[in-house]
Amino acid sequence: MFDSNSPNSDLLRSILGPLLEDFQYWFGRSRLLLETETLPFLSAEKRADLLARVSTAQQEVSTAQMLLKVTDGQVGIETSVMKPWHDLVGECWQVAVRLRLQESGKNNCD
Repeated sequence: MFDSNSPNSDLLRSILGPLLEDFQYWFGRSRLLLETETLPFLSAEKRADLLARVSTAQQEVSTAQMLLKVTDGQVGIETSVMKPWHDLVGECWQVAVRLRLQESGKNNCD
């Protein structure tokens, strides 16, 4: 039986909660970028695929947050579940960096 008052439970809550919030933050920003910005270097198909994966990841993170909350921190998440989220955030950062580089190149030519 898991003791919810154990130091491990406190550690899990103190690390996992903020980590899930970070994932939500970055997925939200990424979704906004994909839905509102012009990304000429990204085909419509790739853009739609990335947006769909971000939306799915947001739902998965929301579910994990809900489970963490309703179990009072007694549930953990396997790293094998979080690694794809981490990779997806990195992929979204690359798109954002590419957009910024493209925009800064335009501004330098004006």
